[in-house]
Amino acid sequence: MRKLFAIAVLAGLLSLATAASAQETPSASQPETAMVDSMMNDSLMRDAMGTAAADMDELPQLPMMDDGMGFHDQLKTKFVQGSPAFMSLVALALVLGLAFCIERIIYLTLSEINAKRLMKDIEARMEADDVEGAKTLCRETRGPVASVCYQGLMHVDEDMDTIERNIVSYGSVQSAKLEKGCSWITLFIAMAPSLGFLGTVIGMVMAFDQIQEAGDISPTIVASGMKVALITTIFGIIVALVLQVFYNYILSKIEHLTSQMEESAITLLDIIMKRKQRLQHD
Repeated sequence: MRKLFAIAVLAGLLSLATAASAQETPSASQPETAMVDSMMNDSLMRDAMGTAAADMDELPQLPMMDDGMGFHDQLKTKFVQGSPAFMSLVALALVLGLAFCIERIIYLTLSEINAKRLMKDIEARMEADDVEGAKTLCRETRGPVASVCYQGLMHVDEDMDTIERNIVSYGSVQSAKLEKGCSWITLFIAMAPSLGFLGTVIGMVMAFDQIQEAGDISPTIVASGMKVALITTIFGIIVALVLQVFYNYILSKIEHLTSQMEESAITLLDIIMKRKQRLQHD
């Protein structure tokens, strides 16, 4: 840059000199002088352009951005940079948590039925005094709603308090089956960010150890330990968020099935009460 500035100043001075000589009284040697000045200006311009090109070649080249790296490659790179030991534990928490979530979602989805249609069919059989047909219908229907109804029909000839007590007790058993495995999901939700924070603490310790060994605080020394700390924390929080979304979806399905069981139990008690009243009048 200094060379370019000097050449520009020299060119300016030569231009001023040329303009001043042009304003003087013309002489017999003016064509020869103009030709010499033109040749000198051309030579200076060629030298300036050559010097500028050389200076541009000496400038450091900026690295090109590599946009060809895909998401999978970037994920593997960050996984390795975040210490494979801790990242493997976070990945294991994600895999096991998703396994429990998928198992619960499949189980709850298969447990869902059209409860209102089932209760209408049971009511039709009970009005026809076909208790065995109602029991067979409940046995052949999957899900906790049909199981609770079958348990109530098993004690249809007993008093209403006994039937209600059996239905409530068996409903609690079915609710526990619906929530089976959810405690493991909550464990992995809590474990994933905890592992990330543990990686953060260990990354900070690594950074301070490197500072102690080098005897100097420099960004390069601190960056490696801080990078491990931040990457493990980010992945731990992401795993917890993913599992939390699945867990809330599972809870919503459990609540839906529980409300179906309660509503069906009340409807079944009404059906059994009507049957008992009809038999008493007969």
